[in-house]
Amino acid sequence: MGKGGGCVPSKQKHPKPSSTQDSHRPLPQVEPTDDTPATDAVSEIPIQANLKLFIVFYSMYGHVEGLAVRMKRGVDSVEGVEAVLYRVPETLSDDVLAQMRAPPKDDSIPEIASAAHLTQADGFLFGFPTRYGCMAAQMKAFFDSTGQLWREQKLAGKPAGFFVSTGTQGGGQETTAWTAITQLAHHGMLYVPIGYTFGAGMFKMDSLRGGSAYGAGVFAGDGTRQPTEIELALAEHQGKYMAAVLKKLAQV
Repeated sequence: MGKGGGCVPSKQKHPKPSSTQDSHRPLPQVEPTDDTPATDAVSEIPIQANLKLFIVFYSMYGHVEGLAVRMKRGVDSVEGVEAVLYRVPETLSDDVLAQMRAPPKDDSIPEIASAAHLTQADGFLFGFPTRYGCMAAQMKAFFDSTGQLWREQKLAGKPAGFFVSTGTQGGGQETTAWTAITQLAHHGMLYVPIGYTFGAGMFKMDSLRGGSAYGAGVFAGDGTRQPTEIELALAEHQGKYMAAVLKKLAQV
């Protein structure tokens, strides 16, 4: 047995059964004593922990957060995978946020402790609003803090996807995710788009819908428009899809 196997093979050789009858003879039962360590056959079976998928996001008005919460439902529906929600740190002062009429953050979703915490995840879904076709500065600041992880390539080989929020139809539903791919490339991470796996929902033209082949999305408008059911359903699908991909990679 390899190093760390937990047992050492005995050097004592036991005689082989002399006949077929001996091979079926029941083994003698040994009554446990105070000196005999108790064993549990179930406890000796290794328990495989769930794969961890971190959903790390920044949300100013709650639109990206709405997608993230629904996305977690999709991840958690896949056996063997568990989603954990984290916010990235805010970079704006309370006074500025108040002037921008940003609602207070939901305290039930913790702020990620540090960039180093990312090493505890098996995969990621990163969500952020757009700023001129690129990720918001708060999310960029968080990625900028991953320098040590980049030097050591601690995140290399881990899959990741994106979901976004934009103010207008032409405001970057695709380019916001597209320009963010550079962050994954430098870390050696595996970008996982959803393509058109959402099926008919990707082709609906009867209502305004965010999202693209790059990932789920929502149109925020002036900040008052809330995610529609189809946008939330796409987010849930992305979570489920990403969890399935994570399981496949873990089996390779």
